[in-house]
Amino acid sequence: MYEYKNYSLFPKIRIRELKPFNLEGGYLIDGFPSVGFSSAIASESMIHTSQFELAGVIDSDMFPPISLIKDGKPNYPTRIFVNEDLKVGMFLSYLTLERSLHRTVAKTMLNWAKKHKIGLIVSSVAIKSSDGNEEMMAIGSTDSARVKVKEAGLKVLEHGTVPGIPGILLNEGSMTGQDVIVIIFHTDGKGPDFKSSAHLCMAMSQLIPGASCDIPSLQKEAEKAEVVIKEAEEESRHLSDSMYR
Repeated sequence: MYEYKNYSLFPKIRIRELKPFNLEGGYLIDGFPSVGFSSAIASESMIHTSQFELAGVIDSDMFPPISLIKDGKPNYPTRIFVNEDLKVGMFLSYLTLERSLHRTVAKTMLNWAKKHKIGLIVSSVAIKSSDGNEEMMAIGSTDSARVKVKEAGLKVLEHGTVPGIPGILLNEGSMTGQDVIVIIFHTDGKGPDFKSSAHLCMAMSQLIPGASCDIPSLQKEAEKAEVVIKEAEEESRHLSDSMYR
C-alpha cells in the first residue's frame, strides 16, 4: 500500500494499489466531479473507450463510508484506473468532496504522480454559464506545460482564478516543477452536462496522445453518472446528519 502521510491536522488519504504498473513519463487525469459532473463523465467515457483497468482504490476516514454497487458488485467510490499502453493513470471519483479535503487530496495526487514519475497532470474546472458559451481555455503550471496548452490548440487563460483541487495542483506544480494543465470549460450547472462533457473529453484527448472519447456513449455515461453521483451525495448528507446530530 502506498500512503501519503500528513502529520498535521489534515486528514490522511490511503491509496491501495491492486497491481504493479509503469506510468513513467506519462499522464495523470484528475477525475473528481465538478459543476455539471462533466469531469467525472468525461473521465468515465475515456475509461470505457480507451480500455483502462482498475489499478487501485483511494479511501480516507473523512470520506463518506459508502459502497457503490455496479453490476451487482461493490466498489469504492474513489478509484484509480490505468492504461499502461497509453501510460495514463486516472483518479476517478463519484464523491463531491468537502472543501476542507481539497488540499490533502491535491497533495496526495501530486505525491502519487511523483512516485510514478508522471510527466503531466491534467485537471479541469467548470465555470457556470447560461449563455451557451463553449469556449475552452487552459492554464499550465510551468513554461513547458504552457507550451503544451498552445500545441493542443487551446486558448490560454490570461487572467482569472482557479479554485479547489485544480487550483492547488497548479500552485504546487509551479513550485515543484511538476507539469500541470487545468482545462477551463463552461457548463449550465443543471445536472449532467452532456455537451460540456464531450468538449472536455475531446480537449483531454488533445493533450494525451492516443486517448480517445466515444461521443455517442457520453450521453449514456452522463445519465448513469448523474444517478450514481446524486445517490452518493444524498447518502453522504444522510450519514453526516446522523453522525453529527
